[in-house]
Amino acid sequence: QGQLEESGGGLVPPGGSLTLTCSISGIRSNIFLLGWYRQAPGEQREPVAHITRDRKTNYTDSVKGRFTISKDDYKMTVSLQMDSLKPEDTGVYYCRAYWSSLADYWGQGTQVVVSS
Repeated sequence: QGQLEESGGGLVPPGGSLTLTCSISGIRSNIFLLGWYRQAPGEQREPVAHITRDRKTNYTDSVKGRFTISKDDYKMTVSLQMDSLKPEDTGVYYCRAYWSSLADYWGQGTQVVVSS
């Protein structure tokens, strides 16, 4: 059973940076599709960035050029470097590890607030 735990959220002013980290245990995370999602207040959860087992990445348009997803297969972590943060980046950020419908794991989320 996979377990994911996010860390690194907090309050940051517009234009600032944060790095989120997701620690993964209980699964061979190196073969999973790993991703970050976010949910703004009153909104549905949306994908932010993904990284494949062979390190191909993709991003939602609103974060391209500002966010960078990376992973460390040895440490079993996936990170999201967030730069030039905007108030609209505010939300709860979730980590996900997906292999199949029977192997689909989520973390509990970490809060990011971008505000002056």
